[in-house]
Amino acid sequence: MYLKRPAGGLAFCLFYLASCFTNKYVLSVLKFTYPTLFQGWQTLVGGILLHVSWKLGWVEISLCSRSEILSWLPASVIFVGIIYAGSRALSRLQVSHLKVCSVLFLLVAAACLPLCDTQFDPNGYLWALIHLLCVGAYKVFHKLWKPNSLSDLDQQYINYVFSVVLLASASHPAGDLFSALDFPFLYFYRFHSSCCASGLLGFFLMLHTVKLKSSTTSGQYAAWSFLAKVITASLSPLFFAMTANVLTISCLVISGVGEALLVYTERTGT
Repeated sequence: MYLKRPAGGLAFCLFYLASCFTNKYVLSVLKFTYPTLFQGWQTLVGGILLHVSWKLGWVEISLCSRSEILSWLPASVIFVGIIYAGSRALSRLQVSHLKVCSVLFLLVAAACLPLCDTQFDPNGYLWALIHLLCVGAYKVFHKLWKPNSLSDLDQQYINYVFSVVLLASASHPAGDLFSALDFPFLYFYRFHSSCCASGLLGFFLMLHTVKLKSSTTSGQYAAWSFLAKVITASLSPLFFAMTANVLTISCLVISGVGEALLVYTERTGT
């Protein structure tokens, strides 16, 4: 498939790779398993940088009415579920005929992977399932509601503000606030630098995602997203410990084939 916008697409892939690897390092290598704090930090940095960029005139954010903001809050709740469940999972794991086939490929791979995973962790897969359900609910809400007056950046700005407030409020009841004081790498520079990098990379990934979506078709964006995932998955074993076998790799290949079919259907409209 011919990929348009090579510069923007490659930048998107780079930030996708760097953001995933940084988050994975903090969550699974350093084992900072306090998602209300980690995700709250990321959304705080993203919200501050987006606000500063707006005030400096680098991005355009329209001031919405209170009714528009309130109508988007259900999506913001789901957004918190996406990032919280995704953080939990990452800390523990590693309609046409074509569309039906692609979904079946993905379902088969998802169902078989836990059975083949030599590092099986039921909690990790549970949070991964919750993450996927939230992603699906977010997409359905966005498609059904179809906000005409809210741009992608407007929506993300509301998501950031809501996430910071909710996660900060939940950090104490969840036990993360005081438990983090016992984190063994709390005063190490590699933890501090990784957390700073995660916030910055997440913000730049969001900006490039919005820019790429607005400048390409849905099929082209899906292709770039697929390429970013393939690159990230291919390089992960070189940086993180992974126990794999033939069945595990087969599941990953099957899921890749399924997503490739989805990309093809997005591009051709079949």
